[in-house]
Amino acid sequence: MTSPSAQTGLQLRSLLRASGELELSLADVPVGEPGADEVTVRVEATPINPSDLGLLLGAADIATAVASGDAAHPVVTARVPSAFMRAMAGRVDQSLPVGNEGAGVVVKAGASAAAQALLGRTVAILGGATYAQYRTLRAADCLLLGEGVTPAQGASCFVNPLTSLGMIGTMRAEGHKALVHTAAASNLGQMLVKACLADGVPLVNIVRSAEQEALLRGIGAVHVCDSSKPTFMDDLTAALVATGATLGFDAIGGGRLAGQILTAMEAALNKTGAGYSRYGSTTHKQVYIYGGLNTAPTEFNRGFGMAWGVGGWLLTPFLQKIGPVETEKLRQRVAAEITTTFASHYTSVISLTEALDVAVIGAYNRKSTGEKFLIAPHKAG
Repeated sequence: MTSPSAQTGLQLRSLLRASGELELSLADVPVGEPGADEVTVRVEATPINPSDLGLLLGAADIATAVASGDAAHPVVTARVPSAFMRAMAGRVDQSLPVGNEGAGVVVKAGASAAAQALLGRTVAILGGATYAQYRTLRAADCLLLGEGVTPAQGASCFVNPLTSLGMIGTMRAEGHKALVHTAAASNLGQMLVKACLADGVPLVNIVRSAEQEALLRGIGAVHVCDSSKPTFMDDLTAALVATGATLGFDAIGGGRLAGQILTAMEAALNKTGAGYSRYGSTTHKQVYIYGGLNTAPTEFNRGFGMAWGVGGWLLTPFLQKIGPVETEKLRQRVAAEITTTFASHYTSVISLTEALDVAVIGAYNRKSTGEKFLIAPHKAG
């Protein structure tokens, strides 16, 4: 086995105190030795996803953030409003490592054949605690990247790519024939456009500006509806008539959009249906909320009949449902198409210490469509 040059490495941690103070810090943690079926990865790249922010920042009010510590080990504290403390009670007084996924080079390997086969190879990793310079985990939680694929290219191999494929898989399993997706100009949205084009799945994309619409049409999207236009509901209904989409995935969560999608689905079905019913169409319409870009209450104006549903959707339960064999098929597809269909684009590359800069925290916490941050744990500064 080879050994990393350091016996300890930095790891970003998030601690919520019972007093209502959130503390972000960098800890020096031992690199350690992997078990027989484990490997140690020198993490070179790890993305900041909205799902990461839920653990990293929770419900903290970033406007109250204050920096302390020193240049090598910065500390940031921020207040969590008392109204949100009950929902976060399960993590009080626990210093938690952050980061869902990443990529790097295997620098230590256990004795098993599976672990040894990865020694010196570039892999993507899933399993938490990736906002760190080193991560020891099961070899099974690593995805071997192809020759020439860099850690930055492979860092987002799991959350967004598998979510996009999970949406298509859910559509097929539940008997729908087309999809609607919001926040569609995001990295995930662009992947979904490409995957649906490759798989022949009709897709309706909802964006928030003319620039985002142009971006998606530039990569081949056929149906793009701009929610900022006064004709949005008419445009959405027309796209639903054209595609027959009765399943939506909403990354926004709060506000009226999920209800507007159901209303437009009902209007589209009424345009193509056999006749009037006071109970609405009998075709089931479903919207899954899988994100919370808008934290306001979700609003519905019940103009979509009685055959409808709204629920939550997460990637992990979907993968558990389809089982390890089908999950591995999806992982291998992602690995094969990581520089094409599932390519990610980053607007900023930051170090671990920069990730604890108050101004930088404010930037990535905006969760702006088109902006994506990548942490390079060994980057200086």
